[in-house]
Amino acid sequence: MAVRSRLFHTDASVQLEDFKNICSRTTDPTSYPLASAIQKNIPIYDASIFNPLDDQAAVLQDEWYHILESGPGIFVLKGMYHPSRYESTLTATNAAFQRIIDTERQTGKKGDHFSTSGKNDRIWNSFSKHAFADPSSFIDYYSNPWLRVVSESWLGPAYRVTAQVNIVKPGGAAQDSHRDYHLGFQDLEHCAAFPRSIQKTSQYLTLQGAVAHSDMPPASGPTRFLPFSQTYDSGYLAWRRPDFRAYFQENHVALPLEFGDGLFFNPAVFHAAGANETEPGPDGIEVHRKANLLQIGCALGKTMESIDAVPIVDRCWDGMLKRYQAAGGALNAELDALVRAIADGYAFPTNLDQRPPAPNGMAPESEQELLFRGLKEGWGRTTAVEELKRLVRDSGAAAA
Repeated sequence: MAVRSRLFHTDASVQLEDFKNICSRTTDPTSYPLASAIQKNIPIYDASIFNPLDDQAAVLQDEWYHILESGPGIFVLKGMYHPSRYESTLTATNAAFQRIIDTERQTGKKGDHFSTSGKNDRIWNSFSKHAFADPSSFIDYYSNPWLRVVSESWLGPAYRVTAQVNIVKPGGAAQDSHRDYHLGFQDLEHCAAFPRSIQKTSQYLTLQGAVAHSDMPPASGPTRFLPFSQTYDSGYLAWRRPDFRAYFQENHVALPLEFGDGLFFNPAVFHAAGANETEPGPDGIEVHRKANLLQIGCALGKTMESIDAVPIVDRCWDGMLKRYQAAGGALNAELDALVRAIADGYAFPTNLDQRPPAPNGMAPESEQELLFRGLKEGWGRTTAVEELKRLVRDSGAAAA
């Protein structure tokens, strides 16, 4: 019996009919007895009737884990930041976000994975910037015990919170359907090189979420989802295909959210932000759809030791370049293996203000890509070291 390929192959492993069968399932309410409702296959939980600190929280976590892994893949936590308790926190946080946006607009900072400039307001690393701008509301905001309960349900007790604010104004277009971080940020060829185990494991390393910082009526374009799509194993190779995107367009669902609601989902769920098609009210006020997007990562996806590639490149570059030139300006197998051993092949984590996604891409240049480029362009050792230092420096967390 032949050994099965360790890779998914797009011609054989990606079949729309299989995907349709998976996504035609219906959520069974008896699987989630603590949910207050099931709407459009998405379980909804009312935070006001539970205590995040009592024993029932563990039962909630079991239900949420099942939803994220093998159920519909999305759930709503109504009133996660209920205005009765968090109104002043949310108001102060929104004010801090606006000050950050105003400041960054003056300095020319901008960047988005999807939107045309000017249609969205985006704050990269709103987590750190919020702490710098208003420590008091930051402390209140991230002290919410529901954040811990939700995060631990999928990631366990060791995790890192990151956040990005997205504000979509009227006229802001819908996104194309996609999967998210990690493999969702790779191009198709690079993604396909990861074996089946990593294709399936990627979704277990991240929890995606959003806190509604405004009411989000249907016309404002709340995120569209295709429930159960995270259970399609080869979905990271499928989401770019026109037939899969067409199926998403015909079958997606979306739920309105209220100020302070939380929404969480498996990053492998096919999803896309909707278009803000609202019209100004009688008072002329526009609806700006505001969300703090939470991307929470499992802390276990790290190497045992810290490696600094800069001094290694400083010591070895002359020999590397000599071997490259001796091979006739070609990257042979030995040099390719060396670069991949020395440098990080993944562009994240990074500072997206300093290193925004590359044009027509989802990620900036990695250390490996930089060194490959340096060999091809014949950089001297000083240039190679300085360019790598700049990459490392620009990837670091911003100071206050």
